[in-house]
Amino acid sequence: MSGDARSSERVGMVAVALTAILWGTSGTVAALAPALSAVTIGAVAMCGGGLLQAAANVRVLRASWSALIAQWRVVVVGGVCVMVYPLCFFGSMRIGGVALGTVVSLASAPLVSAVIERIADNRRLTRRWSAACMLGIVGSAALALSRSESSHADTVSGGYSAALGVGLGLLAGLTYAGFSWAMRRLMNRSVPRGAAAGSVMGLGGLLLVPVVAVGVPTIVEHPHTLVVLGYLVVVPQFLGYVLFSRGLGRIDSSTATTITLIEPAVATALAVVVLAEPITVVGWLGIAVLATALVVLLAPRRGTSVSVEPRSIDREVDV
Repeated sequence: MSGDARSSERVGMVAVALTAILWGTSGTVAALAPALSAVTIGAVAMCGGGLLQAAANVRVLRASWSALIAQWRVVVVGGVCVMVYPLCFFGSMRIGGVALGTVVSLASAPLVSAVIERIADNRRLTRRWSAACMLGIVGSAALALSRSESSHADTVSGGYSAALGVGLGLLAGLTYAGFSWAMRRLMNRSVPRGAAAGSVMGLGGLLLVPVVAVGVPTIVEHPHTLVVLGYLVVVPQFLGYVLFSRGLGRIDSSTATTITLIEPAVATALAVVVLAEPITVVGWLGIAVLATALVVLLAPRRGTSVSVEPRSIDREVDV
């Protein structure tokens, strides 16, 4: 890989790391609106963020309409994954507990992404990615272990609920990997980044409108929650996915989903500082391991390796 390509790849990694930081604020902010269900919060945030992506990129969407129509199957797959992801992710945390839901959902995504890329794109896995992925999973598991006692009170008792929580978490990981791959696939096929993100996220937002409608009465009863929802829509979901799509323009989806494993570390640190939640030594070790995983991905490499597929060039000004 040339120096310019490696520099571009690092820029993509940093963009995704910033995305994970923004996403990591979601849990702490959502805790400020206890009157709303986790599913309502997730649906509103993803729906609003997705529709904003489409609105901000409407110009490039129009210019790329024929290319998107030619790749409509990829767009539909990505859009459906965007719709399903928040319902499964927040449902997993509500049923199986915050610790279990977060780890199963986020830790499974890089593995699923690797499988999808291997099957759909015939991409080989590198030792660097494998090491970073394993470190990320171990670090996430340590964080979950450190917070399991505090989240146990919110967990519905019984093995059935735990199994259901794991199942929803795995489906969340699958759909997260799915829409990440879909956006990257569109970019690889010469669809501008803004059009790829706007089409996939926008379609997912449209599909979530009925779910949001169900939660409207509760939101109306608690108007103060609009501030929380506004933040979640604009910052983690809109700005976060702008950065995420920019990162995907430079790195593959399996690397991107691996980097976002730092999200639990950010969420945990904020919970400790803002919500005064306890964290054990194991939790701090988990954060350290997650940081190590990021260093492994960003560290300079020697020799040659399989390069990232050429990224699409934005032919229109997009967000």
